[in-house]
Amino acid sequence: MKNTHPQGPAQTLAGRITEWLTFDNMHHQWLLLAACFWVIFMFMVASKFITLTFKDPDAYSSKQEFLFLTAVPDAGKLPGEKHFLEELKPTGKVLSDSRLVQPLVYMERLELIRNVCRDEALKNLSHTAVSKFVLDRIFVCDKHKILFCQTPKVGNTQWKKVLIVLNGAFPSIEEIPENVVHDHEKNGLPRLSSFSDAEIQKRLKTYFKFFIVRDPFERLISAFKDKFVHNPRFEPWYRHEIAPGIIRKYRRNRTETRGIQFEDFVRYLGDPNHRWLDLQFGDHIIHWVTYVELCAPCEIKYSVIGHHETLEDDAPYILKEAGIDHLVSYPTIPPGITVYNRTKVERYFLGISKRDIRRLYARFEGDFKLFGYQKPDFLLN
Repeated sequence: MKNTHPQGPAQTLAGRITEWLTFDNMHHQWLLLAACFWVIFMFMVASKFITLTFKDPDAYSSKQEFLFLTAVPDAGKLPGEKHFLEELKPTGKVLSDSRLVQPLVYMERLELIRNVCRDEALKNLSHTAVSKFVLDRIFVCDKHKILFCQTPKVGNTQWKKVLIVLNGAFPSIEEIPENVVHDHEKNGLPRLSSFSDAEIQKRLKTYFKFFIVRDPFERLISAFKDKFVHNPRFEPWYRHEIAPGIIRKYRRNRTETRGIQFEDFVRYLGDPNHRWLDLQFGDHIIHWVTYVELCAPCEIKYSVIGHHETLEDDAPYILKEAGIDHLVSYPTIPPGITVYNRTKVERYFLGISKRDIRRLYARFEGDFKLFGYQKPDFLLN
């Protein structure tokens, strides 16, 4: 028989409390579940920025090399080279908090190179064959498994000194005579071109590889000053052989009797048919040809790209990632010497026609884009 007695106030209150507690518990459960999903989402986002350290047992034995998950492109890959990611082996090395952000800069530089190398519109400006000319630019330190590509007018003398000490030719940087640094019969720095094809491929595949860049136009100014104005190493062929050849072909005012001017130099470099003079000048052109022509960054998978403008940070970073920071230090950098000087650039290009500057940029556009240098619109427009 049904109970027809109405519920009392106490029963009604108890029922409402029970319903409220049930609703409150469910509310807390949903909040907890949402919080768990948020934590998982944040962990997934953060994990994309975790930097790992790897060791290639074939290349470094017990020495560790800092590499990145981002590789330079496969375009133009050399025979016998594996994909960059296939060569990496985790070591579990962890960076301190103070160093956690810094490696992202170097990873982004490699990422930029990869993207530009894949740009079909820039292929003619970003790709080059790994020829003997390129292999002649790369110096080898077998003892520490390092390859350094020479980019003149970007502080290369100091890096050569570092490698000379590492190769054991001199006990310290301070003891290296200046006349020995660039004398390749005395400095103990073998070029990659001196090895057999198999040995070249082995080193390109397994060694720590790096080079340094700077703003392309500022580098050309430095080359012009060093070789045609000051000439501190007393290399007479620049003024007496190369300069007259440029003047004969590119000087507009034939009555002008002064020595080579920067305008003549710019006109020569921007000429699409400059190569016939390059052949006459031989290897001396290394001081002003593009980084692409010197180091083939789309064909060779470099470990680190340093920038002259941030050399105070980049030099110690490179030494550390090459595993040699406990053996040698980069020479002291004079204050302000690596800072980009727009005023100087504007002064040197003053009076040069926009047409000639645009032709110069057209040749060096690959360098500007590969290494993240801003297009010099203040000169072009």
